[in-house]
Amino acid sequence: MQPPPTPDLVGPRVRTLWLVTHTEASHHVDGLVGGWFDSALTARGEREAALVGQALRRQVPHGTGVEVVTSDLRRARQTADAVGDALGVAPTLDARLREKSYGVAGGRPQAWLDERFVVPPASGDRLRHDEGVDGAETWLTFARRVYAGVTDLLARAREHQVLVAHGGSGQLVVAAWLGVPVEATGYARFRLPPGSITVLREDGRFHSREVAELGSTAHLRVTG
Repeated sequence: MQPPPTPDLVGPRVRTLWLVTHTEASHHVDGLVGGWFDSALTARGEREAALVGQALRRQVPHGTGVEVVTSDLRRARQTADAVGDALGVAPTLDARLREKSYGVAGGRPQAWLDERFVVPPASGDRLRHDEGVDGAETWLTFARRVYAGVTDLLARAREHQVLVAHGGSGQLVVAAWLGVPVEATGYARFRLPPGSITVLREDGRFHSREVAELGSTAHLRVTG
């Protein structure tokens, strides 16, 4: 089982991880299943991505080494490009940060998936549960790849890191940050709206992993 990226695995250090969920994309407004469907940002999403970048520019200290790492799906890349422009950093891609794959459902109407989706059991093997959709990832496969990506990210000596992900993969980033074992992620969920910023901090004395802010969208309110 993929271990969580705790300080004993990736090294302790004072750091802040800024987790960003991509902004509004076409599949949101068209009522389509996202997953690996490579939707693009809407015009509103592009405006909100710029606001995310501006918010991070205000919060990330100038003169510190910062990197931006993003899912390789287009909607995340576009959000990361706006963030990178604001911070003066070229984003790097990591496919392990992609959203969960919904197989043949990706890009289809959400109603199509809803009719076929098999809900995980309340107890039992939720991690290997078959959702009834051809080609869909199990939660275990999904969690393992996101945890592997976060582990590699946190192993790098950076004081500030921006990670651009999705609503689902972002939840696993938070779980990995907190040291939640992969086998427990079948239940762990965190609400991360589109365009949100989550602030994750590790202190230099106790090496605690703090969720300083979760799924904040205050920086988007100027759009109405």
